[in-house]
Amino acid sequence: MCSSHRQPKCEFSPRRAARLAGLLLLAMPAAAQQQPEIPPQERARAEELREDMRRLMGLARDRVFPALANISVITVRYSDGKEFKGRAVGSGTIISPEGYILTNYHVAQNGKKFKVTLADKRELTAELVGDDPLTDLAVLRIAKGELAGGGSLPFAQFGDSDEVEIGDTVMAMGSPWALSRSVTRGSVSNTERVLTATDDDAGELRFDQDQRTGIFNRWIQHDAAINPGNSGGPLVNLKGEIIGVNTRGGLLGGDMGFAIPGNVCKQVAAQLIEHGEVPRSAYGFTVKSIKKTGLTEGVLVNAVDNDGPAQRAGLKAGDVIVNIDGAPVTVTYPEQIPPLLKELADRPIGATVRFDVLRDGQPQSVSVVTEKLKRDKGEEAAFRAWGLTALEITETVARNRRLESTEGVLISGVRSGSPGALAEPPLTDNDVIRAIDGKKIRTHAEFVAAYEEIMEREPLPEYVLVEFDRRGKLNVTLLKPKPEKDEDPPVEVAKAWIGIDTQPVVKKLAEQLGHPDVLGFRVTRVYPKTLAADSDLKVGDIITALNGDKLKPRGMQDAGMLLRKVRELEIGGQAKLTVLRDGQSLELPVTLERTRLTPEEARRDRNRDFELTVRELTFFDRDENRWDDSVQGVLVVSLESAGWAGLGGIRPGDVIQRIGETEITDLKTYRDTMEKITEAKPTRIVFVVLRGVRTQFQYVEPDWSPKSDVTGDEDAPVEPSGG
Repeated sequence: MCSSHRQPKCEFSPRRAARLAGLLLLAMPAAAQQQPEIPPQERARAEELREDMRRLMGLARDRVFPALANISVITVRYSDGKEFKGRAVGSGTIISPEGYILTNYHVAQNGKKFKVTLADKRELTAELVGDDPLTDLAVLRIAKGELAGGGSLPFAQFGDSDEVEIGDTVMAMGSPWALSRSVTRGSVSNTERVLTATDDDAGELRFDQDQRTGIFNRWIQHDAAINPGNSGGPLVNLKGEIIGVNTRGGLLGGDMGFAIPGNVCKQVAAQLIEHGEVPRSAYGFTVKSIKKTGLTEGVLVNAVDNDGPAQRAGLKAGDVIVNIDGAPVTVTYPEQIPPLLKELADRPIGATVRFDVLRDGQPQSVSVVTEKLKRDKGEEAAFRAWGLTALEITETVARNRRLESTEGVLISGVRSGSPGALAEPPLTDNDVIRAIDGKKIRTHAEFVAAYEEIMEREPLPEYVLVEFDRRGKLNVTLLKPKPEKDEDPPVEVAKAWIGIDTQPVVKKLAEQLGHPDVLGFRVTRVYPKTLAADSDLKVGDIITALNGDKLKPRGMQDAGMLLRKVRELEIGGQAKLTVLRDGQSLELPVTLERTRLTPEEARRDRNRDFELTVRELTFFDRDENRWDDSVQGVLVVSLESAGWAGLGGIRPGDVIQRIGETEITDLKTYRDTMEKITEAKPTRIVFVVLRGVRTQFQYVEPDWSPKSDVTGDEDAPVEPSGG
């Protein structure tokens, strides 16, 4: 989503408004201050036109509104050597009775699973048919079998976006902020908008370092409000036709939105449905308008790719193309670049295209045999047991990093403390892995296969030899593969403990409490059902000495002093506490008991299928939450928001008390129940959880498709897409 520029702050007050209004009235001629009466026939005509517009907009809305789809996507992204799952939302339009849905590429980008909510509230599974990042378009299709017995689907039709004119009334439809369907109205303000760079030439937009977008687009600019979540939704004319797909907008709607022209969308959608991609010709050069060059004709060749079709044919940077296959060409303004690039890309792959150029003022002729335009960015995956993520090296990736070839895989991230980071020498971002255990790695698929073969060995090898290129230097390192194990945290050996919680009373606090010379530890809590609760200790007592040894904390860094001294004593023995109570010094005996299990020491279970980590309840959990012994279950520590449990509405802090018909009393019953679920593989499971003071029923719908270790398990937030 594009953000509009922040406007200067404008102070407003009724007094100021009245003053400005008065000044305006004084400045107006006297005759202009009195509005002439509108004749009755004109009033009637205006009302008639108003009703006609309302009726026309209603008809147009009703032709498209039923075909709107709210799109929910489970996404993955890669950072710091890990794969993060997340959720994104956007909009789309059903464009055929077969259930094809047109949306933005950046809505479907990195999508693994898709759900669409139709106008009749049905929530259905969808599949990606194909995407085209260069135009920011994608097509989904409602999964086969989802529409059985569901009747026909409403769908919208395309109009001719070349007929759109500045001032036309349009409607933007979609699901802003992931809310249900909405429509806003506005006017077209520009029909051939391009986003220019600082040199007033067409800027090349990117999703990231490697992925270009929008190079074939001139956007329809309009002021119908669009927000994050509107991306992929249709721009509609008063005939009820799609004349654009909304892609980007101003901050919080604003008054500037941009839509991909409908004619581009129609062509791209047809090719994605037929081929799963958009076949295009590649030439290996970029162009620049002649606006500031002093030239009067042609288009400037701005750059030529090494070993591309144009370079092999002899085209050079600085050449001025004046004819293409005999047809004259002149690109004076940036707005003329996208149509030229699209016309060239749409030519058949492998075609011979003749360029007549001026080189140093002399005419030349160059014939370029086109190649298939390849994707800018390829596959990326996380290799959990090695602690790194690796990216396919495409021609674009290689060119952007000045790599000599596309062979190998590029390390895009290394997790801190992982085998990759601890290798000697350690692997780092932008290293290129060339070989594993002496076997050459040419492609991303070969690296995946080598990783999986090694991780399936029994036993695992102690070391893996990795050969990698770092800025032209060929290095080798030893990586120690280490599969992740879910181990319970270490439990501390039982020590002596007094069932209280305290805060240090340092000098300044002692002064405010009225006893500047008496330091110690103030009792803030006497835990019930402990031996301390059976003693005479009370909240508010200040413990000044333990077994005659004075306690003098100097600051918060000494908050654990009393606890440490108690742990040096023996369980079952007695401690003599000297306390200050109401200005009186008292000697109180307390029997020492064994330390209680802390939340940090509690046993845990991490379920990779449900992407959920739980732990057993502890004494301190019960005390802090005021739970009695009747509260049983396991506490949710963490989960992935886009995992099965997270999508089912389970949250950190929930206490799982029942799964299906089984009561969960402790970690063992939880583990046993989850093992049975894994064997049975049900399509829906009811989790009964305690959340705060209420019981909640959460319905989890797992997807039992096979999984690989080449995956991830981190958390990410919901992200409304686009604008």
